Amino acid sequence: MGRIVQKFGGSSVADAESIKRVAKRIVATKQAGNEVVIVISAMGDTTDDLMDLALRVSPQPEPRELDMLLTTGERQSAALLAMALSDLGVRAKSYTGSQAGVITTGTHGNARIIDITPGRIVSSLDDGDIVIVAGFQGVSQTTKDITTLGRGASDTTAVALAAALGADFCEIYTDVDGVFTADPRIVPGARRIPAISYEEMLEMAACGAKILHLRCVEYARRENVPVHVRSSFSDKPGTWVKDLSPVEQGAAVEQALISGVAHDRSEAKVTVVAVPDHPGEAAAIFDVIARADINIDMIVQNVSRGAEGRTDISFTLPSADARKAIEALRAEQDRIGFADLLFDDQVGKVSIIGVGMRSHPGVTASFFNALAAADVNIDMISTSEIRISVVVDEADVDRAVQAAHTAFGLDADGEAVVYAGTGR
Repeated sequence: MGRIVQKFGGSSVADAESIKRVAKRIVATKQAGNEVVIVISAMGDTTDDLMDLALRVSPQPEPRELDMLLTTGERQSAALLAMALSDLGVRAKSYTGSQAGVITTGTHGNARIIDITPGRIVSSLDDGDIVIVAGFQGVSQTTKDITTLGRGASDTTAVALAAALGADFCEIYTDVDGVFTADPRIVPGARRIPAISYEEMLEMAACGAKILHLRCVEYARRENVPVHVRSSFSDKPGTWVKDLSPVEQGAAVEQALISGVAHDRSEAKVTVVAVPDHPGEAAAIFDVIARADINIDMIVQNVSRGAEGRTDISFTLPSADARKAIEALRAEQDRIGFADLLFDDQVGKVSIIGVGMRSHPGVTASFFNALAAADVNIDMISTSEIRISVVVDEADVDRAVQAAHTAFGLDADGEAVVYAGTGR
């Protein structure tokens, strides 16, 4: 008998018929002799609808109360799925994140998992039940308040539970047939990747690939939990995200330089103009950003056009945090001594990822030549050992992704299928 954690995204349980279809798949897994734990997201666009409702009631909802509201979506779908399973003749029990033992930090809206105490889950499994856990939520270790883990974090809930329960693997069900070489909505000829390393998947998730939540992949790598990404709309084999063996890794390197092309439209660029070119000035700027609890992605420093002895520092960050960053920097402008702040939210990031580039020269040249041929101008550049990222104009993102995908021979003959269209 195996123990499997399965996570179903909002597009997989968008309506009553979808919930019934998912229930049949779960029963099949149970009847194959497995203990089954389900992590479920809110139905369809429920979370967005709840957020819209909150904003109509209050322009700036209290974070604690917003978490109380948003977590109702997952509890709703968990209870409905338990009812559907019961009608199929199997016993199922639904739990909230706190009832399931998901212990988190106290940060509302973006809490992190501290511990999992799955005693009630294990007891239910011992009784022969299918266990359903509401994803995306937990309970604060200090305040005992309900918390949420951030949008898309039901993936993280699933992997954390798989690790805590010693599951054989974690299955993430979505609306595409696995991890593809690019977003099939932009590149219809994108190819499914049969297996990908944690390292490459981390880079793809960090660069905007929405198939898996970044913290989910971090957790899976740290706890060595194999993750199987599949579609809930088909029986195709999907993609395994795992620690690849030397043979698998070697085959991947020999077959392709680049594993995939990712893009991200959720970033903005801030330029700090005419910063005094003295030691410690950059540290002062990013200390302000850190105190505002904002994550920075790419950074570029250039000699300022405005004055000698000065430099311009540009960085990208989540566009949702841009206003907070600008307000924090404005408050320290006199102390730091920069001249001005520029803001641009009409940008996008395009990245190529692949372990093969470690041992092949010319990858950067091929990437930039492809962008030049597509008439895409590069604004910023960032690299790692297995990734090259560029910031381009938002209007050029699709064209840049398509050009890079073709340049590295990733196009397939057929077209990938997107079953529901939401990406989760």
